[in-house]
Amino acid sequence: MKYTLEKNRIIVIGKDDFNPEHILECGQVFSFDKDENGNYVVSSKDKCAKIVEMENGFVIETAEPRYFEEYFDLKTDYGQIKKKLSKYDILKSPIEYGHGIRILKQDLFETMISFIVSANNNIKRIKLILNRIKERYGSKMNGYFAFPTREQLMTATEADFAELGAGYRAKYLYEVLRQVDEQTLLAWGKLSTGELRKKLLTLMGIGPKVADCVLLFGYGRGDVFPVDTWIEQMYDRFYTHIPNREKVRQKLVAEFGEFSGYAQQYLFFFMRAGM
Repeated sequence: MKYTLEKNRIIVIGKDDFNPEHILECGQVFSFDKDENGNYVVSSKDKCAKIVEMENGFVIETAEPRYFEEYFDLKTDYGQIKKKLSKYDILKSPIEYGHGIRILKQDLFETMISFIVSANNNIKRIKLILNRIKERYGSKMNGYFAFPTREQLMTATEADFAELGAGYRAKYLYEVLRQVDEQTLLAWGKLSTGELRKKLLTLMGIGPKVADCVLLFGYGRGDVFPVDTWIEQMYDRFYTHIPNREKVRQKLVAEFGEFSGYAQQYLFFFMRAGM
């Protein structure tokens, strides 16, 4: 895939390795929507980008092209990743179906808060809760709200989060803000995946699946495989049933190794589409 950076946009040539629907609708991010023309608009921290389809690719319109070059992981050759994963029979159809998926390099703090909200929740409601949090505590930008900083969210009470629809997760949000800050999360990035996973599991509201999502989408660790209902269904379909998510996770990581996170995204997107 080729692309060029310009002052206020990124031009992506080709559609085989970049598709905004595949990228944004595969369960890895919740801060996006569509405008009146059907173009995807995505925000991260205090930055925003609109993706417009053209005949031979896409234009990413943004005041921060270098930020979104990194965010969309444009330097990584997904053609090679798909080639390596295609040796697995169970991945051939999912890769064909979700060929334009790219794993986003998201802000750590935003990823942690978002996936705590995501626990036992559906995407429509996750987006609603996160939008309410941004509108209440985030800085108003040009046509959108930035994701709040920890300092901004520290002004919220548990009751405030509950009022915004977080439900039982309100307690988790309130407590986790007092357990860890952005600098600590960044510092943990020096740890091995196993050590880092243990650290995340000590935090309120972070269980195994949420920890793996933070590792994959926030820390960019490819050697994790988040397991949810869709992945359990996938495992039962292609493997021998195991009534234990932790064992399922371990077996999938053992099979796909450093490409586990990529395999998970193709399979998740495929299964959720009812394929």
